[in-house]
Amino acid sequence: MKLSPSLDRTIRFNHPLTMDVFYAYTYSTAAWFGIQAVPLMISPKLIITALSTEARKATVLEEYLCRSLAFTLLTLAILTVLLTGTIPLSSSLSESEITADPSDPKAPYAVPTLTVTATFHALTAFYSYMQYTRHGQIGFALSEIGSGFLASMGCWCLVFGTEKGRISKRTGADKRTSGWPFKNEEADRKKGRKSL
Repeated sequence: MKLSPSLDRTIRFNHPLTMDVFYAYTYSTAAWFGIQAVPLMISPKLIITALSTEARKATVLEEYLCRSLAFTLLTLAILTVLLTGTIPLSSSLSESEITADPSDPKAPYAVPTLTVTATFHALTAFYSYMQYTRHGQIGFALSEIGSGFLASMGCWCLVFGTEKGRISKRTGADKRTSGWPFKNEEADRKKGRKSL
């Protein structure tokens, strides 16, 4: 049984689980950036007071830097969603789903954007961990958890979502799977092998 080229491409690049995780990562990254940006933009004094060791009034420079960081985070959120192709920029509705394949013309910057954002999340998680161990403030722990989760999700998408894989044209299964440490008794029975 030979699959049509379009169906074969769908099985290889648009595996539902991989693309669902890719979309979830893209939207989660944008949401995480937005969650961090909103308090920085609305009330930088609150953030500065919460993270400082002594109570003092925020300077104009600190407020400016907080709001600049908020605008930067919002810009990164928008760029992440647009450059990964999660929101299609074409007017045609008949195009197929966006893939994480580097040769996909609908989202040529999906993998580089995924790489940069996953690296950003990993560095932010590491920095937040270092600040939490040094100061012990819960804000750093929350940042560590959120960024660490997104870094691991981004790495998962990079490892499993960007390769063509070795998919059998006959069965549609991945050829790299093995029976270790569990035995595949059904396959052994069909091939006439006796299981030990």
